[in-house]
Amino acid sequence: MDITDGRIHGLKVIDPRVFADDRGWFCETFSAHRYTAAGIDHTRFVQDNHSRSRQRVIRGLHTRSELRESKLVRCARGTVFDVAVDLRPWSPTFLQWQGFELDDRAHRQLLIPPGCAHGFQALSPIADVCYRVDAYYDPTMQLAIRWNDPDLAIPWPLEDPVLSDKDRAAPTLADVRDHFARWYGTREPDDINPGCVHVNGDAQLGGR
Repeated sequence: MDITDGRIHGLKVIDPRVFADDRGWFCETFSAHRYTAAGIDHTRFVQDNHSRSRQRVIRGLHTRSELRESKLVRCARGTVFDVAVDLRPWSPTFLQWQGFELDDRAHRQLLIPPGCAHGFQALSPIADVCYRVDAYYDPTMQLAIRWNDPDLAIPWPLEDPVLSDKDRAAPTLADVRDHFARWYGTREPDDINPGCVHVNGDAQLGGR
């Protein structure tokens, strides 16, 4: 298992070794000591989620209105185009995004840090995405950014995406950008390791 840094500040890219033969394949999807060595506090994760999407579905861009919730994401079936967007005003990659293709062949995982929006589009007929989070679901903290925000200009691979009503009506970056300093702080926390809950003196843990 190789764990490297992504372009987004604090994002980790996890590439497991896949052992394939005529029976199928085997890979390691979790390793406590390897995660710990890479600075990932796996003991913080509290909830596993599993979604199934049909082709062209976009889920996202989702985040929380607080500096909390790392996501450990992988595609267990099919292929998705997965995107992380940095919304932290103090980050050197503020308002930048990075896209990855995740699938059930390479079994790449992403560790997306708190304060980043996350979304994906299903490229295969069926796509199963599994993600482990370090904060329980809280509907009062949920936030979405418009999937086709003009300032981000993310090139989603498939046209005519299938969206939920909520994601279709999500605000743009321009609509919510003035709140980012209050939600995510204006200086980097002392401990930015993914998998941890982050709070600093400038962050106010409140809803929109």
